[in-house]
Amino acid sequence: MQTRRDVFQAISDPTRRAIIMLLAVGALTPNAIAEHFNSSRQAISKHIQVLTECEILTQQQQGREIYYHLNADKMQDIEKWLEQFKQLLAKRFGQLDDVLQQLKANKK
Repeated sequence: MQTRRDVFQAISDPTRRAIIMLLAVGALTPNAIAEHFNSSRQAISKHIQVLTECEILTQQQQGREIYYHLNADKMQDIEKWLEQFKQLLAKRFGQLDDVLQQLKANKK
């Protein structure tokens, strides 16, 4: 049984974020990905597995090789969540600005 992982748990690791950046340029095999790191091939495979389980990466078989691709739809889901968070923060900072301006006006 495959465990579903949280996408934010997956991108919390710096190695996995680096793998995502590599694959943003184009599809790569696991060996090609591993060449960019000082980790063992097995460690990189585990990172790829986590990213695949949460659907950030997709696999495509080409002959004997498996190529990993970045799943743009899943990345857009992350971006949508972050955008909501940014809007919430902007609203709160806007409210804080209003309070500070009101305090300044009351001082005069």
